[in-house]
Amino acid sequence: MRIGVLSYYHVGRRVSLEESRLKQEGQILAATVRIFRAANCQLVFDSGGPSILHQGKRFPHLDVLIPRMTVLKHVELQSALLKQFQLSGVPVVNGFRPINRAKNKLNTMQILSHHGIPVPKTIVIRRMSQLDFAVKYLGGLPVILKSPFGSYGSGVVIADTKRSLTSSLGAIFGGQEMSIVLLQQFIRESKGKDIRVFVVGGKVTAAMMRQAAFGEFRSNIELGGAGEKVEITPDEASVALRAASVLGLEIAGVDIVRSDFGPLVLEVNGNPGFKKLEEVTGANVARAIIEHALSRAGKGDSDYAQ
Repeated sequence: MRIGVLSYYHVGRRVSLEESRLKQEGQILAATVRIFRAANCQLVFDSGGPSILHQGKRFPHLDVLIPRMTVLKHVELQSALLKQFQLSGVPVVNGFRPINRAKNKLNTMQILSHHGIPVPKTIVIRRMSQLDFAVKYLGGLPVILKSPFGSYGSGVVIADTKRSLTSSLGAIFGGQEMSIVLLQQFIRESKGKDIRVFVVGGKVTAAMMRQAAFGEFRSNIELGGAGEKVEITPDEASVALRAASVLGLEIAGVDIVRSDFGPLVLEVNGNPGFKKLEEVTGANVARAIIEHALSRAGKGDSDYAQ
């Protein structure tokens, strides 16, 4: 079996540890894993129909593709390459549509809420004049501000005063009149903790409690947060699995916070990192990803590419 890992890291960057882990586990399972840089690929459209090139040559045959979508801007344009693979009949884990759903926090909230998956109270506003109403609706300060796009904690700030709220909006939108921003209820009882639940192929592979660093409210490992293995409840597992499912994600990092009202989904990551997760839990996440990819090989693709 030939598995491709499509990396969106810069061309000059060395292979990441997670990419190396995928390659290592592929070799153990007798699969050939090759890493491709998205920046080295070209889409070609001519009278002979569309095709994908890699460094000017026809892209080699693959049985399945695993994208590592690290981009934050122009996601739909950047992920057009994934769509072309799917249209060409190559199974992509995760595909074009699920990736775009997860990359857009507003879109994610719409889908989760529509399907009755519990999320913190959230309101979307377009003008500064709507701030007072929004804060009152959320139960008062502090509130969390989120730009629709962002990852690793970027575009997420906390505001505990009206002055810091206005200032934070300026930091997110560069002082420009806002277009869209998400204001979200602050879950006090979480005390700077959340749970990253890693889902692969409709199963929970591992779970990690993340604690924000001192002076920081975001628990992201990339921002200095600490991680430890945690046993999740059946309800938390169910919420995580449902969140991944309704977004169409075969591989997902579902971030859950424990509240007085039960588990709430903060965000869903369609390109979740797993280096720290493997380290603190001992789970072989890379193996689970490769095994799932192999199970999808040769089975065509779903309607996500349409």
